[in-house]
Amino acid sequence: MIVLASSSPRRTQLLDMLDIAHEVEPAGVEEAIADGESPSEAVVRLAREKAATVAKRRSGMAVLAADTIVVLEGRILGKPESVEDARRMLSELSGRSHQVMTGVALARGEAVAARLDVTTVTFRELASGFIDDYLATGEPLDKAGAYGIQGYGAALVEKIEGDFFSVMGLPVRLVLDLMDEAGIHYRFTR
Repeated sequence: MIVLASSSPRRTQLLDMLDIAHEVEPAGVEEAIADGESPSEAVVRLAREKAATVAKRRSGMAVLAADTIVVLEGRILGKPESVEDARRMLSELSGRSHQVMTGVALARGEAVAARLDVTTVTFRELASGFIDDYLATGEPLDKAGAYGIQGYGAALVEKIEGDFFSVMGLPVRLVLDLMDEAGIHYRFTR
């Protein structure tokens, strides 16, 4: 049994898919980028902070945390503040490649191990009407970069280079590596 320090339904879905027993306990950590911090440094730091915060509350439990951001030419595209903000982001991403960075951390007691995944996603050219139709689904409004690859947002993507699950918010291979290093060995059946 692990504790997932996240309220993300996608992260829960991925752990459920792998049949990894878990409880959900969001960390409540403010997800702010420090001055001078690179996007990759930020996602790893935030994942570490989330895992460590919940580990202090859940003594003896292994705590898994992650943080995912979308980066276009060095700029972080967070969750849109409005429909217009989502439209702006999707227009900027249209026909271009960007990086999805996910930091993942596993805490056990005082020890916190973390990893970084960087996946490149290339969008198709998106007509303004296509963007409007996607916005009408409501899906982009709570997603970093204003899209979710596991839903309607799949129609925006031309290709990905890297880990599909990382774009969803939880790089499965890194989670399994961290669990293994912590002595929690994954089994396909319980």
